[in-house]
Amino acid sequence: MESESVAKNMRHLIKLFESQGSLHEEALNVVNKPDSDDANSHGGEVESSAAGQSPAAELEALIERLESVTSRLERLPILRARTPTPPRSPAPSPVCIVTPPPLIQEIVVDSMSVNGYQDLVQGPLRTYLQLSQQIGGDVATHANLVNEAFQEQLRYIQLAVSRGKPSEAEQMQLLTPTSNKISAIQQFREKNRASQYFNHLSAISESIPALGWVAISPTPAPYVKEMNDAGQFYTNRVLKDWKEKNKTHVEWCRAWVQLLTELQAYVKQYHTTGLVWSGKGGAAPPPPPGGMPPPPPVLPDVDFSNMSVDDRSALFAEINQGEGITSHLRKVTSEMQTHKNPQLRQGPAPYKPAAAAAAPARPAKPLPTPGAGALPDKPPVFARDGKKWLIEYQKGNSNLVVENADMNNVVYMFRCRDSALTVRGKINGVVLDSCTKCAVVFDNLVSSVEFVNCQSVQMQVLGKVPTISIDKTDGCQIYLSQEALDVEIVSSKSSEMNVLVPKSNGDYTEHPIPEQFKTLVNKPPTGLTTSPVENKG
Repeated sequence: MESESVAKNMRHLIKLFESQGSLHEEALNVVNKPDSDDANSHGGEVESSAAGQSPAAELEALIERLESVTSRLERLPILRARTPTPPRSPAPSPVCIVTPPPLIQEIVVDSMSVNGYQDLVQGPLRTYLQLSQQIGGDVATHANLVNEAFQEQLRYIQLAVSRGKPSEAEQMQLLTPTSNKISAIQQFREKNRASQYFNHLSAISESIPALGWVAISPTPAPYVKEMNDAGQFYTNRVLKDWKEKNKTHVEWCRAWVQLLTELQAYVKQYHTTGLVWSGKGGAAPPPPPGGMPPPPPVLPDVDFSNMSVDDRSALFAEINQGEGITSHLRKVTSEMQTHKNPQLRQGPAPYKPAAAAAAPARPAKPLPTPGAGALPDKPPVFARDGKKWLIEYQKGNSNLVVENADMNNVVYMFRCRDSALTVRGKINGVVLDSCTKCAVVFDNLVSSVEFVNCQSVQMQVLGKVPTISIDKTDGCQIYLSQEALDVEIVSSKSSEMNVLVPKSNGDYTEHPIPEQFKTLVNKPPTGLTTSPVENKG
């Protein structure tokens, strides 16, 4: 009896197998009809022959029939790809067989942004990696870290294509892998300062922060260019050292600069105002602060329909009187005129409202003056932030010294008073902003020295400076050297400016910069001609 029950259950499962297999065969047309007919006829023969045999023989025939159905199901593509082969057991689990798993179609996002970045990786990045491997050593190891950083950014861009913009906290978490790769690149350079390829490592380390464009808005493309320019200081050193020794290093420099140049073009084309997110899912944008503004006040309704025709006619008649409209006004005679009768001016003063008379006089607001004004109660700052030296809120400090600075560095002096700054070496530029009674002495500058909104400032150049810019400054003394006599001075909205030119005996000749200008209209009147008015005193 137990064998008959097992055989009965197996016959039921085989019918379910055959029904599932027949449905998939008809839908996909993957199994030809002769095979199906042979299998069905074989199944019928087994079932008819098993009816008159012993339970053991019938059980063996059912197992053979089950194997045949399983073989048919395995030939179907849908089950070969998605489902495992059922085990050869006389009592398989019906849960995994009766209901086949559904087809899961993977959605592949075809985005122009992702494709453009992949072209960047497959093109200039691959060229840079190949040249780095040819050089070998620390350059090849460093290039592997660069490749990992670009791959992390590619994954981040793919994520942006598939979801909406995350919150600020989540965005920082998603950018952590890329940030860690950039830090590893820069740390590798610091650990290998004794390497013969230190300039190679420095060129990459100074410009690799260009990958941070994904967090810059609204104009990330100029940021990439700025980072590319920062690295070219060291690529120029590589070219100088290796140009005559090995042309591979020259090609390496060109490949890296080209990679960042094409990255800038990619950002400008696909992410002009910042990284573009798909807008699907993600965090909802925060509500505007303070709620919605109140609606504008409703204008009062004016009904002109109630004005009768007679009223409007009378109005137009009054207007059309011309000079007669003033006929009813009282005429002022000569006896009423105060300029002809001085005694009339001795009468009481004109009427003034009590509120206005009782109100205290408001003190006049002083006009803004250039310069630092009152020094705010903030701690002094003397620090280096990347390529910028920050000197802020210094008071009475005449020993400010900047040395060991790179050529692309800028010194920014802000709201300092009674202080003196010395810059040693050659740097890019110096800026004094809102400073009072301050002085700056420097050796050589690549670009310019600027004075903005200052009072009583002095500068002295010991070497060469191309440009001096003075804006909204009162009192500026400029001491030049023999090498800086070809300097270009640009001034606007400033006063009390003097240029002191050295003489052969070591003294200086003082020349004031004009503050007044004379403008004439050209004849014929085609424009204006402006010339400075020199001080004759």
